[in-house]
Amino acid sequence: MEVWGGNRATWSQFSVPGLDLWVHSEPFHSSVGGGDVYYLSSCASGRITRMLLADVSGHGASVAPVAVALRDLMRQNINLISQTHLIGSLNSQFESISATGCFATALVSTFFSPTRTLSVCNAGHPLPLIRDARSGRWSPSVAGTDEESSNNLPIGIIDDSRYRSTKLRLNVNDLVLTYTDSLSEAKNQQGRMLGTEGVCDIVNSLNELPPELLIPGLLSAIRELNPSNLMSDDTTVMLLRANGSGVRFVDNLKAPFRILKGLWETRFRSGKSEASAASGAIISEQT
Repeated sequence: MEVWGGNRATWSQFSVPGLDLWVHSEPFHSSVGGGDVYYLSSCASGRITRMLLADVSGHGASVAPVAVALRDLMRQNINLISQTHLIGSLNSQFESISATGCFATALVSTFFSPTRTLSVCNAGHPLPLIRDARSGRWSPSVAGTDEESSNNLPIGIIDDSRYRSTKLRLNVNDLVLTYTDSLSEAKNQQGRMLGTEGVCDIVNSLNELPPELLIPGLLSAIRELNPSNLMSDDTTVMLLRANGSGVRFVDNLKAPFRILKGLWETRFRSGKSEASAASGAIISEQT
């Protein structure tokens, strides 16, 4: 998997088969690193792209080490085929890196380019917003939330919490906006918290902006509402656009063979490690 991510300030743009992505992250008080973690991976063929946005409780430099450790956990688990298993694995391992007892919300999305399908798993994170290119309107998505999945609790709350995933079919030029809670917890001019609906109202007012200007426009509009907005927490926003591009025929053709090769290499390395360990044990007993 090709991987990019971190917990530092960034304003980055990427294009992968089927998607354009924009990522903005700004740690609290311009710290070197913060508690928001962004992560992107793409398979060799470009058929599968996985995105993760997480928010460790707390902010700025005080939780940056936990955020870095969480990113390392993501890297270790990113090749799990099921993203619900990915979230479950992160949840079960998070306690070992969080001696302070903090937790993290997370949103994991997996995009399958051939069918333009976006699978979303939400672990206590603010709901993503989706803009239907046909209607031109933004609306909150409940994708990745389910009452039967213990409300998809943040990771680090309950060891055996269960998670579920929801699939969305994206049309060309549909947009998906994900963000951390510094946006939804910002205040309007009356001092009330924006919440998901408030953020949605603002992005609907920015419909004339092209995607590459939407994130700066959104953050500027939120700051104008109240001078305290976006000043007391890390801020991260990720925007996806279904661009309609596809994967080369030869890459689609090779994909099953790449999977089989990867499985064989994993088995081979595992067998070799076990053999080496057994050999070492025999030598140790002989000496």
